[in-house]
Amino acid sequence: MVHWADIPVGLQANMKERTAPFEQTPWVEAPNLHEARIAIITTAAIHRADDRPFTGHEGDFRIIPGDVDYRDLAMTHSSINFDRSAYQQDVNVCFPLDHMRTLAESGEIGSVSDWHYSFMGSTVPQRMELAAKEVSKLLLGDKVNLVLLIPI
Repeated sequence: MVHWADIPVGLQANMKERTAPFEQTPWVEAPNLHEARIAIITTAAIHRADDRPFTGHEGDFRIIPGDVDYRDLAMTHSSINFDRSAYQQDVNVCFPLDHMRTLAESGEIGSVSDWHYSFMGSTVPQRMELAAKEVSKLLLGDKVNLVLLIPI
């Protein structure tokens, strides 16, 4: 992780100005974990190697199948503030699908979603809103009732 002092002053100012534009946050009760169907949403810009790489800060997303092999994943996060060394050592740092599978096999959680989602972090929330709404519909279609958010 980059230290605040190492970030260029112009970027520091930009980050200080960012706020989520949402006026209210709906509250829902979480399901019991042993009944939960869980999907992962990460902002590490992870995607299948044959998918279109993330570029810029467009706010779009990539779909990652639940049966993906980690060797088929790539990361195209463009932030100068992002240290990729942990991801290179263990993909589970940014995308803990192996851990979710283990929890499902042991009965700690109900099941793992068939699909997971990745965004480019360091994108202003307004650019992500339409994509987030689309992902929420996809999650509902997959009967997901709990999401593990991995903000990067």
